Amino acid sequence: MKPQSLSAIFALSMAVSAASAAAGNQLPPEEAVKCHVSPSKPGYFENESLGVTVPELFVFRPDGPGFIDADGALGMKVGWQRKKKGHLEISGRRLDASAPPARAYIYDYGDSGFQPIYLVFPTPGCWEITGTVAGDRLTFVTLVEKVAEGPSGRFEGLKPGWRVSGGVAQPK
Repeated sequence: MKPQSLSAIFALSMAVSAASAAAGNQLPPEEAVKCHVSPSKPGYFENESLGVTVPELFVFRPDGPGFIDADGALGMKVGWQRKKKGHLEISGRRLDASAPPARAYIYDYGDSGFQPIYLVFPTPGCWEITGTVAGDRLTFVTLVEKVAEGPSGRFEGLKPGWRVSGGVAQPK
């Protein structure tokens, strides 16, 4: 990635952070400075085993994408690509403060290829997310922001055939 692109991403990140904080975000802009978001091709991280498409920032805002889970966690659909055979496992930890681990809700589509998931963050903040398949890992760092009350969507529980990876299952 070109240095100008990284500068533009940083500037955009700071502008979004400041605007979100002014709108009632739970993450003050000075916390965003501490989050060293992983640089990538536009929205895509990959290695020889996995690939994932993610936004530069996960922003949960009224009328925006995503949902609020039964325990108040913030979730959004994310697409993974398994280049090796195996079940995708997801784990995550908040880097800038104490928080329960991130989790994923997964409906398995075979043992290789495209795998959509719901990535669920217990709180806004700076998060390190790791996907694992066949013993290989792909890790990225992202910033999660909540604007005002967040998205209007609500998660209505796991349907048959879904599983939880990482973290803890949502309360029933």
